[in-house]
Amino acid sequence: METNEIRAKGRFLRFSPFKGRVVAAQVKGKPVGVALQLLKFSKRHSCAPEIYKIMASALANAQQKEGVNVDALYVKNVIVDGGPTLKRIRLRARGRVDKKLRRMSHVTVILDQR
Repeated sequence: METNEIRAKGRFLRFSPFKGRVVAAQVKGKPVGVALQLLKFSKRHSCAPEIYKIMASALANAQQKEGVNVDALYVKNVIVDGGPTLKRIRLRARGRVDKKLRRMSHVTVILDQR
């Protein structure tokens, strides 16, 4: 970890990693203010509000750190990893059963100065 990097993590979030990575790709490399606005008004996936909260937490961490210019921060990386999977059953015709997988995600937001 570099000295200027600011990190925030969210774990066991109830959205699929596939959907989370789509939203993460939209904000990667952008200034923090622009990225927060994109996440706040994103209608694409339900995971955008969760990633917004984590990014706001990283911004609050940056404000507490000495020697960090908050206006010069940008989103260096957003990592969306898979978490545990909740397995549920779905009843089907003729007495059969299918698996219903409720996936979870772990999200790490990394901010850095330009």
